Amino acid sequence: MDPYTRARQLIDAAHAADPKRTPEGRPAELVYADRMEAWVNRLAPIAGSLLLPLAARCQHLERWTVPRTTYPEGRTGYLQWRKSLYGRQAARARELLLQAGVPAAGADEVATWVAKSGLTTNAGTQTLEDAACLVFLENEIEAFAAQHADYPEAKFVDILRKTWRKMSPRAREFALGLHLPPAIAALVRAALKPVDPA
Repeated sequence: MDPYTRARQLIDAAHAADPKRTPEGRPAELVYADRMEAWVNRLAPIAGSLLLPLAARCQHLERWTVPRTTYPEGRTGYLQWRKSLYGRQAARARELLLQAGVPAAGADEVATWVAKSGLTTNAGTQTLEDAACLVFLENEIEAFAAQHADYPEAKFVDILRKTWRKMSPRAREFALGLHLPPAIAALVRAALKPVDPA
């Protein structure tokens, strides 16, 4: 078995341990990995590229082992949690790729992307961020809105503006082509309106 196929198996075995299941009974992070890889393949269909799809599958690698509740409430705690996850997921991705026999240079590159290093300047990192934003918009935002029904509309609009700013022009084109529920589409339209400087 080639190292890249073996790496994929090791990554997916880690995802399979996720205790959270979809209604169909699949590990939630395995479903997320499939969605991430599908978007990466649409965003960057580079012939022969073996590393980027593996990196896409590592986006939430064993994220369930560090619950959000282990960090303080509020934005500062959220950012600390997220930053710690980036480093942890990158190190674990590198470990699994090396275990599979992927050359160290490739494992290091995947770790760089998963750690979100060089966002906007590193093409691989930006592609992973684009894919994550598109998965959020296509598959998660409706449930997120339902979970946070107490948020005022302005807060949702602000979240969408921040998401939009993180995306490349190519990813934004894909986002505009998504078939979103009417209420979510209205929020996206509101987010894309120019901000009144007053």
